[in-house]
Amino acid sequence: MNFRIFCAAAAFAFSGLASANDIVVIGHPSAAALSKDQVSDLFLGKSQAFTPLDLSDSSPLYAAFYRKATGREVAQVKSTWSRVVFTGKGQPPKQLADAAAVKKAVAADPKAVGYIDKSAVDGSVKVLLALD
Repeated sequence: MNFRIFCAAAAFAFSGLASANDIVVIGHPSAAALSKDQVSDLFLGKSQAFTPLDLSDSSPLYAAFYRKATGREVAQVKSTWSRVVFTGKGQPPKQLADAAAVKKAVAADPKAVGYIDKSAVDGSVKVLLALD
């Protein structure tokens, strides 16, 4: 019985790792591709060229995205946004509940960008950057 629980837990853990490896930054179908530096600047408040949209910080992709896109851990990202907000230079990205909400918001706004698992991409959005 314990072996079955262990196998199920291991499978669940590895499934989360697999999806964390396939994160894509998405935008409106009319948007141009972005570089990793541009995405980092958007999601750290250094650029206002687009409106960044976050997944909930409880999402497994949230921390993986920030590590891959910015090279920073969640605590460092939150600290950066605290400084940006305190100096009046911006607000952190709006957090949305799930990939479906991010896709819907991005598809409706040509200035919005977000990130989701690659498997959730459909024709309503365009992949602007794949994070490896």
